[in-house]
Amino acid sequence: MKASLIVGLLSAILLPAHFAAPQTSNPDAEGFIRNWLVLAPIAINGESGASEIDTDFLKGEATIKPKADDKVMVGGKELTWKAHQTSDYFIDFLQAFGKERGEYVAAYAVAYVIADDEMKVTLAVSSNDQGKAWVNGKQVFKFAETRTLEKDTDRAEVTLTKGQNVLVLKVINEVNNWQGCARFTKDGVAVKNIKIALAPQ
Repeated sequence: MKASLIVGLLSAILLPAHFAAPQTSNPDAEGFIRNWLVLAPIAINGESGASEIDTDFLKGEATIKPKADDKVMVGGKELTWKAHQTSDYFIDFLQAFGKERGEYVAAYAVAYVIADDEMKVTLAVSSNDQGKAWVNGKQVFKFAETRTLEKDTDRAEVTLTKGQNVLVLKVINEVNNWQGCARFTKDGVAVKNIKIALAPQ
């Protein structure tokens, strides 16, 4: 009886501390973020990603701070934020989230970037098709055409603050592949002294 009581007390003490510190991961060897929170698929209106890339499907997309399993209503449909680990340098939205619907759709991907110190870096991104990105609520990237995915097709100079930074990536697919990727570089070299978390601090 005493043993079970001690175990119960220890659990009550230790569990909150365990959950208070979100688990983190490292970018891959090239600096690409492999761990994301993803919300998809979101049906767009019509067949033009160019006209829909500026549609704020979340009514505050620039400043979202989701957690895994958070639910949100989009266009009358309930969607759930899912923790997702990529198998390559890019998110394959079509393979992972497009079974129900993979064309004329949008997705959001969020990563919490933990920096040891304030640093000026380059955010290198790409999207298939249209894409947008925000860092700490500020739009830093927009592409409104159709294309295939290639590494680092777009770059933006950004400042990561010490501690938590919020990276939001939005990718729209018209047809065929639906992908997006992002990494931070400095002087052309992958930034390594950052961590990726999937929960806000």
